[in-house]
Amino acid sequence: MRYGVFGDVHGNLEALDAVIDAMHTAGVERFLCLGDIVGYGADPAACIDRVRRLDAVIVAGNHDLATAQMLDISHFNAFARETLEWCRRALGAEDRRFLEAPNLVEVVDGRVTVFHGTLHLPEEFGYIQSLEDALLSFSFLRTPVGFFGHSHVPVAFRLCGDGIAVLQNPRTVLTRDCRYLFNPGSVGQPRDGDARAAFAVYDTARAAVQFHRVAYDVETAQDKIRQAGLPEIIWE
Repeated sequence: MRYGVFGDVHGNLEALDAVIDAMHTAGVERFLCLGDIVGYGADPAACIDRVRRLDAVIVAGNHDLATAQMLDISHFNAFARETLEWCRRALGAEDRRFLEAPNLVEVVDGRVTVFHGTLHLPEEFGYIQSLEDALLSFSFLRTPVGFFGHSHVPVAFRLCGDGIAVLQNPRTVLTRDCRYLFNPGSVGQPRDGDARAAFAVYDTARAAVQFHRVAYDVETAQDKIRQAGLPEIIWE
């Protein structure tokens, strides 16, 4: 089985379309969405439609739940709050119901766990950025592999009998006596200095996870954000 794993789309249709095309080219058979389909970008409804048509396994992101008015937006920064309020107005009732439906955590085919923030407290939408953060989620991981998002920065952690490590290579070959946590990065708003959209492919036949980047039409995505009247920092 080849799983295509992606998240943090954030309403960026140009990036999402590029990632979907790349996942099809890579032979992906099943799609796993790590949440935050909406927020920041100017095409929330179109992105929801694209993900819906993939028949993806989806977990809820904090921007998704906030847009569906299931999460208090007072803790978001001012720019995020403005985009969330715009997103609430831009989406119809059916799309808002779609954002309400996903669980915070899903176990897929008994082999992979997907969630947005952390596994030990998924409802709080914290971040996994350090070895200490990763250990907390590893303590709740019951499958060999877990995927998460939220930070918009690709990272991989491995936990074996001899301890925990951060993995640097874009391709990781899995071993049976270890467990793994992967953040493939963001489709719509990468924050690692690489503007290309990010996703991962988990190939169970080869027991490997490969991180991918794909270029997309950034200028069009920016123009749409400007035309929507969203904050300048978002399109920048």
